[in-house]
Amino acid sequence: MDTFFIGHGAPTVAIDDSLPIRPFLQSWQEKILTTKPRGILIISAHWETLEPTVTVVDRNDTINVFQAFPQPMPQLRYPAPGSPELAKQVKELLIKGGFEKVQEEKCRGLDHGAWVPLILMYPDADVPVVELSIQTHRDGTHHYNMGKALAPLRDQGVLIIGSGNATHNLQALGSDNEPVYPWALAFDTWLEEALVDGRHEDVNHYEAKAPSPRMAHPTPEHILPLHVALGAVGEKAKVELLHHSWSLASLSYASYRFTAAQ
Repeated sequence: MDTFFIGHGAPTVAIDDSLPIRPFLQSWQEKILTTKPRGILIISAHWETLEPTVTVVDRNDTINVFQAFPQPMPQLRYPAPGSPELAKQVKELLIKGGFEKVQEEKCRGLDHGAWVPLILMYPDADVPVVELSIQTHRDGTHHYNMGKALAPLRDQGVLIIGSGNATHNLQALGSDNEPVYPWALAFDTWLEEALVDGRHEDVNHYEAKAPSPRMAHPTPEHILPLHVALGAVGEKAKVELLHHSWSLASLSYASYRFTAAQ
């Protein structure tokens, strides 16, 4: 099973037909991954914890805090089954990989970084979903190593998805009538080139290697899920840019497939 990084963007991706990422996500089962996975492990930018934490639930609730958004946004739910069995595997693999303080979360629902893309990718909500948190006080290498520890799941039909954005600065958004800002374009281009060239160490240390890293990511939560997905396929991963679009002059929806070397 390949792994993926998805640019999930604004919550309104769930309802806004003007956003090009929507048809890409809606075509997922037809064009991107025609084999239905046994389960989905999703790493979202919107769940931060001190230690790696995994959801252990029988049925996922939906964290929908968008009451002020247009209809039908406040009513949307994504009641995908959970998988305590998969959650246990995730925990065991992380502990085996050196992450000794893995926690379980038995009450949390799926945040919009998880359910918004999934409601378009798997609208029947019939694939078990487990969510894994990120640690924003830790670096890209920490998350890359989490991915390495989780790599055996790919051979068991588990789809690993990192959900974030290649660029994400909510204080520097423009309008869709403007050209993409140079700093955003520079970072996004650098990231694609580094991924395609196999420069994983550069990606793991993007703060020191990439142009305008603090403008592209004032805080790291939207890029760290990429490191997990990348780490799960190893150092000789084949990288494919599956989708690319922009909104508000600075928000990149670049989405990637990572395939392990044969």
